[in-house]
Amino acid sequence: MKERPTVLYDVPGPRAKRRNLLYTLLFLLAVAALIWWVLASLADKDQLEADKWEPFVTDSRVWTTYILPALENTLIAAALSMVIALPLGALLGIARLSEHRWTRGVAGTVVEFFRAIPVLILMLFANAAYAEFTDVSPENRPLYAVVTGLVLYNASVLAEVVRAGILSLPSGQTDAAKAIGMRKGQIMTSVLLPQAVTAMLPALVSQLVVIVKDTALGGAMLGFSELLASVRPMSANYGANTIASFTVVAVIFVILNFALTTFAAWLERRLRRARKSTGAVVGVDAVEELNRPGEHMGPTGPEK
Repeated sequence: MKERPTVLYDVPGPRAKRRNLLYTLLFLLAVAALIWWVLASLADKDQLEADKWEPFVTDSRVWTTYILPALENTLIAAALSMVIALPLGALLGIARLSEHRWTRGVAGTVVEFFRAIPVLILMLFANAAYAEFTDVSPENRPLYAVVTGLVLYNASVLAEVVRAGILSLPSGQTDAAKAIGMRKGQIMTSVLLPQAVTAMLPALVSQLVVIVKDTALGGAMLGFSELLASVRPMSANYGANTIASFTVVAVIFVILNFALTTFAAWLERRLRRARKSTGAVVGVDAVEELNRPGEHMGPTGPEK
């Protein structure tokens, strides 16, 4: 049976198939050569010796002294940041949908300001502020600074997620609530927000992945004893096994973030199949659609 051409491209002929096969083989050979070069370089520096990797299997102190306490600090910072940023972001997101221009303007200014500043700079400013104006102990200051920076940035991002979730609902929801005499506050708290939570959940879980990864910035610049920061003391106490330590920590990050993203994907599929859902699910990419220059979104759509 003759193959039908698709809409996007024509079915490749025999020469095109041979050419594509050749390109694939060349690419695989290039990748294999790169992997061989990396492994050979590591072997020349004795980073693949068994004694560099053995402590992670035979010595439990590597885990109880370095990895597990650092992982606990990472999870604590991420959990505190999410717990604080979520209600703050919801408040800012609702304020951006206000019909009062000054409320919408103030909330929009705060959101856009903190979204424009890198998380690391927010952490550094917070650390300097805690050192100058508070009596927070130097031991706890890195945690406070990391959480503050993550909260300020992620609350502004979550504000856009909340706004996108509410705007994804059919306009008939608001019209029906107004028809039965509900006030603006009642419409938001009793009709729109509960339904929007369903649409926002996948994006919220995805943002948690970003928070977990950004905790590493505090370890790099502020001395916060998170997971990535545990590499240096491990390497110093176990024969300069830097590559092995980085690899183990990277695998832990991959497993942790993969578990979170898998949960987010499962949650999104379940929400799409839910019969009582509105059918709208807000992803991270959808938030960026709300940030077109010169356009502000109101409760009923774009406002020029």
